[in-house]
Amino acid sequence: MNLPSFKPVADYGVLIEFGTRESDDLYKLVVTLDKTITSANILGVVETVPALVNLLVIFDPLVTTHTLVQSAVTALFPLKIPKNSKQTIHRVPVCYDMELSPDLIEVAKVKGLSVDAVIAAHLSATLRVSMYGFAPGFAYLSGLPEAIQVPRKPSAIRGVPTGRVMIAGPQCLITTVVMPTGWSIIGRSPVSIIQDDSDDPFLFRIGDTIIFERMHRNNLPIELQAK
Repeated sequence: MNLPSFKPVADYGVLIEFGTRESDDLYKLVVTLDKTITSANILGVVETVPALVNLLVIFDPLVTTHTLVQSAVTALFPLKIPKNSKQTIHRVPVCYDMELSPDLIEVAKVKGLSVDAVIAAHLSATLRVSMYGFAPGFAYLSGLPEAIQVPRKPSAIRGVPTGRVMIAGPQCLITTVVMPTGWSIIGRSPVSIIQDDSDDPFLFRIGDTIIFERMHRNNLPIELQAK
C-alpha cells in the first residue's frame, strides 16, 4: 500500500489525501485511517474530519507540529482494513407526494423515466454516509443510482426549508437548516439528523448505511405537509 500525500493546513492541521476521484476502495482507506488515528490517541490530535478521498487531522499547535503528526500517522501504515466491518443501517422514511417534491417531474423528464421509476430507483439505493459538510448535520450520502443522477441546477433557489430530500450527481442529502440550494428536491422526510446531544450531535455516523422507505403524506409532521 502506497502512503497517501500529506499537506499542512494553516498551523493546526494536516490533510491526508489518498487520491482525487471517489471510489469504494479509497473511501475504505479514509474510514479505516479515521478509526485507526482515533484509537492511536496521537499526542495533540484534537479531531479528525473524514471526506470522500481525504482526511483532515486537526491538532493543538501548542502541543505538537505538522511534522510530528505526519510522522505519527505514517507509523500507522500499512492499514488493516476489516473484511466484514459492522455497519449501522438507518431506514429513513420519505414522502414523494408531488406537491412536496417540486423537482420530481423534471428529474423524470431529464432522465427519460416515469415519476414512479425515479421513486423506485431512489428507494432501491443503498447509500453510504460519506462526509459532513457545508452546514451543520449535512450528511452527504453517496451511491445514488446512475439512472437518476442529474447535475446541479444552473442557479440556486433560496429559502429551501428543512426536511427536503435532494439529489445531485451521485449524492443525496436531507436538509437540516433553511438554505439556498441548486440540488433537485424529490421528497420530504421527518428524520431529524441534528440531535440534542452535544457529545454526539448527528444521527448518522461516517460509514453508516442509509436506506429510504416510502411513507404517506399524512404521516408527516404537520409543518412538513405544507407545500
